[in-house]
Amino acid sequence: MEYLSLDGRWTLSTGSHVDVACPVLPDEGIPAEVPGTVHTDLLAAGRIPDPYVRDQEQQQTWVGRTDWVYRRSFHITPEFLKKDRVELVCEGLDALATLTINGTRVAQTENAFIAHTFDAAPFLSPGENQIEVAFRAPVSAARESQDRRFFWHTGIDQERLSGGNHLRKSQCNFGWDWGPQCATCGIWRSMIVRSFDVASINDVHVRQVELSEESATVHVTAHASSYGETIPAALSVTLRLGGDIVAAGSASCTADSEADESLVLAGLSLHVAEPRLWWPNGMGDQPLYELVCDLIDETGDLLDRVVRYVGLRTIRLVRDNDEWGQQFAFEVNGIPVFIKGANWIPADTFPTRLADEQYIHLLDSAVSANMNMLRVWGGGIYESDQFYSLCDERGILVWQDFMFACSAYPADSDDFVDSVVQEISYNIRRLRSHPCIALWCGNNEMEQIHGCISTGSQLDALGAMSRESYTQLFDVRLADLVRRFDPERPYWPSSPHTPGEKRADANDPRSGDAHLWMVWHGRQPFEAYRESGHRFISEFGFQSFPEPQAVAKFAEPEERNITSRIMEYHQRSPIGNDAIIQYLLSWFRLPVGDDMVLWTSQILQGIAVTSGVEHWRRSIPRTMGTLYWQLNDCWPGPSWSSIDWEGRWKALHYMIRNAYAPFLLSAVEDQDDGTVTLFVTSDVGERKWLSLSWRLWTVDGELISLGVEEVDSRVRSTTEVITLDFSEQIEQLGAENVLFYARLFDGDSECSSSVTTFVRPKHLELKDPGIDVTLLDADAGHFQLVADRPALWVWGEAIGRDITYSDRFFHLEPDVPHIVTLGRQGNEDVSWKRKDFVVYSLRDTYTQGG
Repeated sequence: MEYLSLDGRWTLSTGSHVDVACPVLPDEGIPAEVPGTVHTDLLAAGRIPDPYVRDQEQQQTWVGRTDWVYRRSFHITPEFLKKDRVELVCEGLDALATLTINGTRVAQTENAFIAHTFDAAPFLSPGENQIEVAFRAPVSAARESQDRRFFWHTGIDQERLSGGNHLRKSQCNFGWDWGPQCATCGIWRSMIVRSFDVASINDVHVRQVELSEESATVHVTAHASSYGETIPAALSVTLRLGGDIVAAGSASCTADSEADESLVLAGLSLHVAEPRLWWPNGMGDQPLYELVCDLIDETGDLLDRVVRYVGLRTIRLVRDNDEWGQQFAFEVNGIPVFIKGANWIPADTFPTRLADEQYIHLLDSAVSANMNMLRVWGGGIYESDQFYSLCDERGILVWQDFMFACSAYPADSDDFVDSVVQEISYNIRRLRSHPCIALWCGNNEMEQIHGCISTGSQLDALGAMSRESYTQLFDVRLADLVRRFDPERPYWPSSPHTPGEKRADANDPRSGDAHLWMVWHGRQPFEAYRESGHRFISEFGFQSFPEPQAVAKFAEPEERNITSRIMEYHQRSPIGNDAIIQYLLSWFRLPVGDDMVLWTSQILQGIAVTSGVEHWRRSIPRTMGTLYWQLNDCWPGPSWSSIDWEGRWKALHYMIRNAYAPFLLSAVEDQDDGTVTLFVTSDVGERKWLSLSWRLWTVDGELISLGVEEVDSRVRSTTEVITLDFSEQIEQLGAENVLFYARLFDGDSECSSSVTTFVRPKHLELKDPGIDVTLLDADAGHFQLVADRPALWVWGEAIGRDITYSDRFFHLEPDVPHIVTLGRQGNEDVSWKRKDFVVYSLRDTYTQGG
């Protein structure tokens, strides 16, 4: 098989319809890069300003209202065209595209989520060839579709441009309550021309028929397209681990009786002795077997080869009835897994400019925070193959939404449904070999949000899709496609979803998954999470601002107050800044200075999310998972993310690392009674004896009381350790003058810690903690911090450097050292000095250091 890549340099010109705001572009067009988007090409050519800076997003709105054309030439040899089959493969066209080769139309496409393969031989000639891809303006097309037939969605002409739900492309490309309105188009994934004789493999399906510690049976089925006078002779399959062959076999090819006559089929079973199992992060290793599938002809020559990397494991969504209703729990290799994770959105508004290093950093950050699952949210994209491979390697399970979110859709249109069926079929087949895929989910919040599905009332029916069309698409068609193409994995119609008679209540606490927004949207206190008995929480969250270094990238110095026009412009949640400030003043003293407002909002976010996580982990096995909203960002601004758009960890990410630790020490205080109850939750698969030490301190650093408890941590369960009564000390000293520290040890290693106050932190009479900072190793960047008095939410900054930190936003107990290691900026060789590292704590947010 021969390949000719069409990636690389193209030219970009305006098409037949040009928006009135479009500047004049050169007749010959501007340079363009494939894969890419119109926006990234215009940015590279200096034709639009960076939409992430200040309010420059407003200067690119014309882009989505303009038609665009990509062009390039390429050379084809006569030998290339003599093969039995010559194909043009377009892995991703976003979205309404017309392809022509040498002036003749090849095809029209309407779905950005499908790879298209076309017979190119009739259109190609030896020598130079011209290819052109013309894109319809997405914003204009969406509005025209809405004008013809209106379908409702959230945020119409507020945080979202109207009509994106008519197009099969990234829904958040039209804006969301955490991202910009940069509706783009382009050749967003690779394009190649390929030629071959006889046949090529177009699909490989690997199914685990049997799996135990002693043996595994893997069935491999391959489909191939045959175009020569003879069909391929056989499929040869080899399974390797670490370079060693563990199983091999071959099977003859036969015509596929259920498909087109040009398709052939081959299947065989491989038996693996003593298989190494694939486990989620924190439960074991992630061995990946290399599966090589060779299609060979009668003489033994290789026709085509496909390589897959397979993890041997079972996964099951357990939905048995129990004392609280019906379970919603994942089980891997027969072991129940408490899910610890977050929701994933596209990591850039323009995903084509994401480098592998950015994916690696984000996924390594998830692993570092003890996560074992990410939910790929349904308003974005089916991620790149690289994303899923990285999840395979790291043990990150993936809850995979299909790309529908917060909208009604024209599911009563045959053309729309046909396109969706192609989309879902293609992506299931593309991704099903990845062991990370844990569940297929139909959509995001369409059963929860009023207005998506008609309930029959006249008012409700305005723009809603009918219940019949919703059921037919999400309960029947998509479920059938999962059963057909990936029967071993579970399908869930919507998130959130309550099965059975209570379906109208999408967040019923007795069964299904839940999106809990009573905090944030409902403005309930963080403690409201403690009343939740839901079975699986697939969304909940709280916003914060990015740190000062991040804000400096998009706002001028005079614009960095959160009430400035630019700061409010980057806030896309209608209630955003108001909610942050309301909660902030409930918990903390009013910060001094713009920077301290940003930092304090991050601490607040960390408290909000970890308070929920700690409660639900204490509730195991009633609750069996939490996925907070959200891991990452696509542009700069306040959002629910724990990692900002340039990869910096917010306070939440450091704090969630403790809340998701294998052993979790958590505390529940009763401020009225002056008591605190300590719990230890274990995700570990063995019973262990742990040591818990606790101390009650005054704000002046005086030790009042202390104790040590031995804890029998049971396997994957929660142990209530002890309730301590400090009512007398609180009455004598005042609740505002005492703090409770507890630390959990596995041998000599601290594995979790907790600090409890008996008043809101804003009422604590904190004193200058007297933090002493010592440089231990100038080359390695090790600094030791020791405090004379209690210090809450301590963090450091390396002056003038944008680096990583081993730890931030931790509590310092008097006289207990804590070591922080500073990362490096790129490949710089740095020798740190004491003055390079400045340390702050909660008290600094309101005292100006006084």
